[in-house]
Amino acid sequence: MEGAVTWMGGRQAYVEAVDGLRPSHHPGADRAADDAGRALVDRAVGLLAGRTRCRLADAHRHLLQMAADQGRDLVDVAAGVITLFDVADPPAGNPRLPGRHPRLPAVGVAPVRRPEHSLGIAQALLDGIPGHAALFVPIRDGGRLVDLEFAAVTPQAEVAEGLHGRTLIGTRLGEHLPESLLSDRWQHYERVLETGRPAEVGPFVLGGERYTVRAHRVGSELLMTWERHGRTPGESERIAGTERLGNLGWGEWDLVSGEVRWSAQIFRIYERDPALGPMSREESEALTLPEDLPLLLAAVEAFQRGEQIDVTLRVRLNNRIKYLRTVADAIRDASGAPLRVYGIVQDVTAREASAQRLAEVEHQLAEQRRSLAAEHALAAELQRAILPIPEGPLVLPGLKVAVRYLPAGQEGMVGGDWYHATTLSDGSVLLAVGDVAGHGTQAATTMAQLRHSLRALAVTTCDPAELLGHLNRLTCDLDAENPEIAATAVVARFDPARRRLTWAQAGHPPPLLSRGGRTAPLPRPSGPMLGVVDDAVYECAVLDMAVGDLLLCYTDGLVEHRHRSLDDGLEAVIRAVDESVRASPRQPLGELLARLRQANPDDDTCILAARPITGETQDLRRYLAGR
Repeated sequence: MEGAVTWMGGRQAYVEAVDGLRPSHHPGADRAADDAGRALVDRAVGLLAGRTRCRLADAHRHLLQMAADQGRDLVDVAAGVITLFDVADPPAGNPRLPGRHPRLPAVGVAPVRRPEHSLGIAQALLDGIPGHAALFVPIRDGGRLVDLEFAAVTPQAEVAEGLHGRTLIGTRLGEHLPESLLSDRWQHYERVLETGRPAEVGPFVLGGERYTVRAHRVGSELLMTWERHGRTPGESERIAGTERLGNLGWGEWDLVSGEVRWSAQIFRIYERDPALGPMSREESEALTLPEDLPLLLAAVEAFQRGEQIDVTLRVRLNNRIKYLRTVADAIRDASGAPLRVYGIVQDVTAREASAQRLAEVEHQLAEQRRSLAAEHALAAELQRAILPIPEGPLVLPGLKVAVRYLPAGQEGMVGGDWYHATTLSDGSVLLAVGDVAGHGTQAATTMAQLRHSLRALAVTTCDPAELLGHLNRLTCDLDAENPEIAATAVVARFDPARRRLTWAQAGHPPPLLSRGGRTAPLPRPSGPMLGVVDDAVYECAVLDMAVGDLLLCYTDGLVEHRHRSLDDGLEAVIRAVDESVRASPRQPLGELLARLRQANPDDDTCILAARPITGETQDLRRYLAGR
């Protein structure tokens, strides 16, 4: 009974220890994993839709299709999309990251804009917003705001000269409304850019009209919306709003009088000055790409047969290709001859082009997977250079040790898990296993520093608690240079004469001890994670080992998995240890490492298994060969 209580207490201590290494954990780990997966997919859908300018539903369907075509998990495909597209944008006040322009351009230099794709997304958003709004890039002289340049606008946005929509992009507010630069309103705009607090200005009179302006800071740009007072939206304005939302316009052609009428939105779609009037049939056909002329002729023939037509053609406008959908019908006389043609023209460039962009994204992801496969091979070589893993067991004084390193299942991820096993000058054995949070060069560099520092520090002391104290101070120093470093470790000293193990831990999962056919975590002595508390104090625990015991030290990747709870992960490892001892009681190390060889897809794992030996213990190389 007492043994059962001890086992349960140790197990609970283990759960609490590993739980402390995760941002959050609760009994519903499966549900949390599912929620995290859904969040990852949602994020990928948003990035995909934003980059390709397609609808969220289209992006989600394409993500599902990619997963089905490739026979891969949807979450894995989503992770690939995020890796390809995600660029962090730091909050105000944080150091600038690559890809984000500085807030204040130098004196006499043109304003530094956001990346073109970022402004393109802003323009795409404003294209679907009714009313007057514009995103401005600040222009400064010696830090003083001297003008605002139009960077993105709504189609309805207009200024005093009658310019509207995208024709304003690249021009400056001072060119159109110089009085604004000298008005009290200018101070409000400066204050919004400086503090980030939105402001509402007005009503005020400008050009005989009364306006109210609302200003918001967006990154380092200024978003302004304005409202003209004294007018109530009539039927024509409601229709115009509908046209803008659908990016479509209407047209009529009276074949009797020859009169042609276009709505304002068709002029915008064709990027044509309304003063020039509607295009002639010859002008319109001249814009159609030659490859689409057969489709145009087929539509004309169908119209002549009395059919309603619905055709999408590509046209070239100002060196850009647009996809324009035309739906047209006619009022006809008794013989079927058309008297009046009417219809709509809709700009569906975004919809048609998104399919091409999605295909391009899929190609890029395939290239990325091939590149990551090569990086994975390189990462394995780098890992072996930094952390050499012995091919066979290590025979140390009174102890036989086997080590296994399992890199994360995702390709190219160099992790921060490490081990150390060596004989000290006094004949005792030093064992250690540690884990640096994260992956990549920084994690691998910190791992190498901790491992080599432990080797050097072992010359001055062999007390595990003192060694962890030194590693903690080193990690605190490293954290000052590179914030966000987090690390855990367990360090043990084995005295072969007495078969006594003295060990300490720093926020690390406790070792598992198998004795008499039963496996349980050891009760943990106190000790915080490395790099958290400058003057942290670590305690030691003592364990007298016997021949037949098996000690397993490892990192948290062995028990944590996205598809199972922490409890289930621990139970699986304990079961593997028990089964290994039963299957090969005299030489269980090779059997154990074979059972624990499956990699975690999200985290690398380092395993160190040790057992006391006598002179009769056999060499285990033949059990590890080929595994």
